[in-house]
Amino acid sequence: MESFNERIGEMEVLEGIYTRRSIRDFTQQAVEGTHVLEIIKAGSRAPSGLNNQPWRFVVVRGKAMRGELAKLTRYSRILVEAPVAIAVFIDHTVMYHDVKDYQAIGACLQNMLLAAHSLDLGAVWLGEILKNASEIRVLFDLPDNLELMAVVALGHPAKTGQESGRREISELLLKEF
Repeated sequence: MESFNERIGEMEVLEGIYTRRSIRDFTQQAVEGTHVLEIIKAGSRAPSGLNNQPWRFVVVRGKAMRGELAKLTRYSRILVEAPVAIAVFIDHTVMYHDVKDYQAIGACLQNMLLAAHSLDLGAVWLGEILKNASEIRVLFDLPDNLELMAVVALGHPAKTGQESGRREISELLLKEF
């Protein structure tokens, strides 16, 4: 059986972390279903306390549904232009510790962003949309035990090579013993 690296190419982990950027402009080229599933699989491999895996996903490919979703954020342009949106929910029925479970969702989202980058796709994690989390749950006809954590807009980047500044480690490191 061929390995992951043989199937889609190899990107060193640190290179991926250092070169990943939030992409907000996409081409209209379709995203392969296998890539969407690979991104969700990467998210599902994040660490979680007691291995409770509290994440749940809704994939939105249809233009009409992405349009409805876009109405619920001031960043509507991103969702209208992105060929795919993945809504990430936390399932309260499997949670056991709020902080740990919310941290697990953050790790899940980061895994998804890194997986998209490794597949030469662009993605951005939208959080402002959380102000309408209840409306989104209703839009998707989901039960109350699911709480929206983010929406990931996904597609082929319209431009690449963006850079963003980062603080020096000396500004961030408080103490070292």
